[in-house]
Amino acid sequence: MCGIAGIYHLSGEQLVERALLQTMVDSFAYRGPDDDGFYLEPGLGLGFRRLAIIDLNSGNQPISNEDDSLVLICNGEIYNYRELKADLIKLGHRFKTACDIEVILHLYEQYGVELLQHLNGQFAFALYDKRKKRLMLARDHVGIAPLFYTVAGQRFIFGSEIKAILKDPAVERSVDLTGLDQIFTFPGLVSPRTLFKNIHALKPGHFILVEQGDVKVKEYWDLNYPMQSELDNKVSEQDCIDRLDEALKKAVNYRLHADVPVGFYLSGGLDSSLIAGLIHELSPEKQRHSFSIGFHEKAIDERHYQQLMAAQVNSIHHETVFDSEHIAERLQEMIFHAETPLKESYNSCSLALSALVKQQGLKVVLTGEGADELFAGYVGYRLDQNRDQDDFSLEAMLETQLQEECWGEPFFYEKNYHEFKNTKRALYSSAVLDQADEFECTRHAPVDISKLQGRHPIHKRSYLDFKLRLSDHLLADHGDRVAYANSVEARYPFLDIDVIACARTIPPHLLVNNMQEKYILKQMARSYVPDAVINRPKFSFVAPGSPNLLRQNNEWLEDLLSYERIKRQGYFNPDVIERLKKTYRADGFSINQTFDDDWLLMVLTFNIWLEIFGLPEF
Repeated sequence: MCGIAGIYHLSGEQLVERALLQTMVDSFAYRGPDDDGFYLEPGLGLGFRRLAIIDLNSGNQPISNEDDSLVLICNGEIYNYRELKADLIKLGHRFKTACDIEVILHLYEQYGVELLQHLNGQFAFALYDKRKKRLMLARDHVGIAPLFYTVAGQRFIFGSEIKAILKDPAVERSVDLTGLDQIFTFPGLVSPRTLFKNIHALKPGHFILVEQGDVKVKEYWDLNYPMQSELDNKVSEQDCIDRLDEALKKAVNYRLHADVPVGFYLSGGLDSSLIAGLIHELSPEKQRHSFSIGFHEKAIDERHYQQLMAAQVNSIHHETVFDSEHIAERLQEMIFHAETPLKESYNSCSLALSALVKQQGLKVVLTGEGADELFAGYVGYRLDQNRDQDDFSLEAMLETQLQEECWGEPFFYEKNYHEFKNTKRALYSSAVLDQADEFECTRHAPVDISKLQGRHPIHKRSYLDFKLRLSDHLLADHGDRVAYANSVEARYPFLDIDVIACARTIPPHLLVNNMQEKYILKQMARSYVPDAVINRPKFSFVAPGSPNLLRQNNEWLEDLLSYERIKRQGYFNPDVIERLKKTYRADGFSINQTFDDDWLLMVLTFNIWLEIFGLPEF
């Protein structure tokens, strides 16, 4: 994968400056340190940075079709390209490279915008049709590859990262308060919101057509669970295991294909261990590199399980040990790459992990992300089984009303949002609070509520986790950004489109069985993973939070949270922040990061974000 950027004039054919395009793609040079490429014509400019993984010698971009009527830049991997290429050759198409993304050009020739129905991959691309004067952009089904865009000065501007868009002097910088409210309220931002006002993230499973001065956003895919009345609860457990085993093996096999060495992450949990076991099953003769992170704090250290799995698959294992002082050192770096404030500090650990991969000379790693959202891996799936629905108090009625506004029906997700609204608003300054009713993120449903109605509660939670936790948080700031910061491509077998199709047909009672989360995945994993890993309690990947940072008495951190700075910037209430600082510094105080919000870390990283990207005071 790589990085892409471009400018398309919506009216007229003004020239796009090559120097501006160069600056845009250079802003994320770490995404593609191996090469760059450009295409310019009146009214259009496309830029590209390459991380060479497949077809190392002739895979640079932009790439065109046989008669040069189509031009493509793509950040991505098309995993089923060999099958697609064989079919397209039978239909008379001629290929000029061995690169996977060339199939997109020929699929467009054959099917037009319907080409997206044929792709299995992780991608964000821009394809220009010279005859129709049409620019098409698309983002993969689940949002692994990022893609941002805006319209400024009658120009459509896009990039793999927001910092490329900000290079255009026509783009104004201001804070999107609804985006900020989303970060406080949900696991993270929700596409199409970003924290930059008027800069949008293309939603996963969507594409854009820019033609005749119009910008149209359309959906081509969404996670769609069957209605409860349509569930096949009679399917056998063994049949589900067999189908899942087949789909996951195929997904892993796809992602091992590269013209460079491929390694994998080992967290010590079930998901990454299962991927490691399947890699070893598919290529037992090949010794690969594995990578892990450990902590000096025994309560969050998982090295025992990481090393157990590494020994089982005979990998060349590498680990780095982390503590809270390392987090402070990487705060600026992690916000620079995330391009958003964060509510956890573990991105600093992930940066160290991808740096370890780079040190060993690797460009590609497989990871276990996505299993929790598809196979009921979080504690909420179990708690739903016993949640009390018999509260008839006024507070409960107000909460139900808010849930109906968000989800279209009463459904508890993450927290009591009515009660939480008062808590988060206490953080905002009085000037920001004057606009609170306008930017409050729970006023409008952040997801397609039709995908929740009539579904089983486990499937409702899975859909919300998929939309609110996975795409714009775990895959964006915790996945893509921290890997590419060190020129590493992360691949996600659990998010293969065929694995998702398999998961949506598994009966809910095989996802949570006898109060055990991820039941069916654990049964399938027994052929590949030691029981000690499978049977261990669920352990979230966490890192020390703001209480640990405050106790370091770091002058820079103290200044970022100082009363004077908070008051001057105008976004938060300085008196409330002072009380939080006193509480967080108290001996014995800690945050349960599974259930509690780290308020000060959000404020701290917001202030870093303001400084790095030059955002104005309120």
